[in-house]
Amino acid sequence: MPDLSFLAGREHLLITMVCYGNICRSPMAAAVLHNKIKNSSITVDSAGTSNWHVGEGPNPPAKRIWELAGYKYNHISSQFNYSRLVAADLVLVMDSHNYQQVKQLATSDEEHQKIFYLREFDETAENLEVPDPYSLPDAAFEKVLEMVERATDGLLVALSAASPRHT
Repeated sequence: MPDLSFLAGREHLLITMVCYGNICRSPMAAAVLHNKIKNSSITVDSAGTSNWHVGEGPNPPAKRIWELAGYKYNHISSQFNYSRLVAADLVLVMDSHNYQQVKQLATSDEEHQKIFYLREFDETAENLEVPDPYSLPDAAFEKVLEMVERATDGLLVALSAASPRHT
């Protein structure tokens, strides 16, 4: 489990979920975490490393699956950039491609230390990748939702250990 002690003492946290297109995985992860947090000292958003879908809503199957699971979340796709990296307290990526693209933007140790794979917070994960379900059957989206739920549960435990006010 990653050490988030560098977040201790912060009054507010901005957590940004990142995937490629920002229409499936990262908005689903943002939806899940947004619905699980119990206070308003954490803001959750998401972005994509590409600009392919900027201004669009979520992929319909992704939204359908998160809503069937009881999560309510409004989303418009946006692109991740350096200013988003600076603004975020924690950046959680979905796969190695996203990780490399976000890491390339970092210019300081402080920026590097806030970048993690979302699945680093799932102690049962066999690998760190959240596979892209785009254009696959609903079962692929359901599998991604399960991965995201386990990882966000672990994230909340790690946040609680770092700063009890953020749970």
